[in-house]
Order: sequence, then structure tokens, then C-alpha cells
Amino acid sequence: MIAALGRGFIALLRDSGGIFIFFIKAFLNTFTRPVRFRLFLKHIEFIGVKSWLVVSLTALFSGMVTAYQVSHALIKFGGQSVLGGVVALTLTREVGPVLTAIVVVARAGSAITAEIASMKITEQIDALRIMAVNPIQYLITPRLWAAVVALPLLTAMADFIGIAGGYVVATFILGIDPGILFSRMKEMVELMDVLSGIFKSMFFGIFIISVCTYKGFTTTGGAEGVGRATTQAVVISSVGVLIADYILTTLFF
Repeated sequence: MIAALGRGFIALLRDSGGIFIFFIKAFLNTFTRPVRFRLFLKHIEFIGVKSWLVVSLTALFSGMVTAYQVSHALIKFGGQSVLGGVVALTLTREVGPVLTAIVVVARAGSAITAEIASMKITEQIDALRIMAVNPIQYLITPRLWAAVVALPLLTAMADFIGIAGGYVVATFILGIDPGILFSRMKEMVELMDVLSGIFKSMFFGIFIISVCTYKGFTTTGGAEGVGRATTQAVVISSVGVLIADYILTTLFF
């Protein structure tokens, strides 16, 4: 048992260090030529544009459920008037960036890991090196910056749609006056609350791409290894987003 714990701890350290070094290499390759702007736009479309529908649906129903559940708790204290502010704070600080990141992991992160792992298994990455193409600068750096741009935009959209969902429930189902709803929202939500969620989403984007691409690049074991790497990337990214959210929340607030 002690040996198994030791092997697991060593594997954790190895992966943590490898992911961090991988991110540093991808970041430094930003400043090397050629600048792959078309790949950057392509990955923004894949990570951001093609994820907007599932992110929107997730945010809409999350906002609606949050408003409905919070209202029942506030009724006990006679505080339904602050429902709008509570829902907006919950979405902008926590629910918006975290759910957006997890949805992107499930939709885009898994696909990125599988694609790069397949390239590794079929020796396409070695072929890039033979053609004097830096595989990290070609495959990772555009995806890294695409995630840094796409995740905050998706988070801002999720915040807006989630608040709209909460507004629908609060006004049409719970019968709260819209004027009171928005006045409390304006009083309770500050610019820092919104910016903290945007900053979190940028960090989540960096973390997700670093983990998923690292797992793809270090894949071994044929087709079975591709599936194993994809599963590990999704699990590590999802759990890591939740852990990072707690750490960043304690730093901000």
C-alpha cells in the first residue's frame, strides 16, 4: 500500500511539473516565427464559437434553477427583494466561469486530447519535427491563446444568459417586481465581481489547454492509450478547475 501511494505521488509530481513546463514552452513559442494567426482563428472557432450553444443552455437553466432555489431560502427571512443581487453574484463570481470551463473541457478539451494523442500514436508529431516544424509552436501555442480569448467571452455570455434566466423565473414565476430586481442587482454587484469571473476563465483556459495537450503529447499504448489519455485529461481538467476556483476565490475575496 505504501509503495502504491508512493508511485501515485511521484506520478502526480511528474504530471504537475510536466504540465507546467509544457505551458512555459507554449508561452515562449508565442514570440517565435512564424506567427500562426490562421490557426489561432481556427481554434477560437472550435473552442469558442462551436461551444456557445451548449454553454448558453447550461447557463440559462443554471440561472433559472439558482433563482428558484435561492428564492425559497430567502422567503424564510423575508428577503426576496435581494434575489436579483444574489443570483447575479453567484453567476458572475462562481457559476458562470466554472460551468463554462467544465463544458469546454467536455466538448473541446476531450477532442483536443484525442486529436493530439492520435497524431502522437501515428507519428505525425515526429513528421512535423522532421519537416523542421516546432510541434509545440504549431499545435499548442495557437490553442493556448485561443482558449485565453474564447473562455472569457463565453463566460461573459454565460453570465448574461444566466441572469436573464433568473430574471424570467423571478418576474414571471415568483412575481417579483423587475424594478426591485434590477435595483438590488445594481447595489450588490460590483465591477470586481464581474472581472474576477473573467480572470478566472482566462486561468481556466490556460489550465485546460495545458493539461489536455500535455496528455495528448505523452500518450503511449496505441488506440487504448488515446482513450486513456482523453479520460485522464477530462478528469484532471475538471477537478483542477474546481480546485483552482477555490484558490482564486480565496485570493480575490
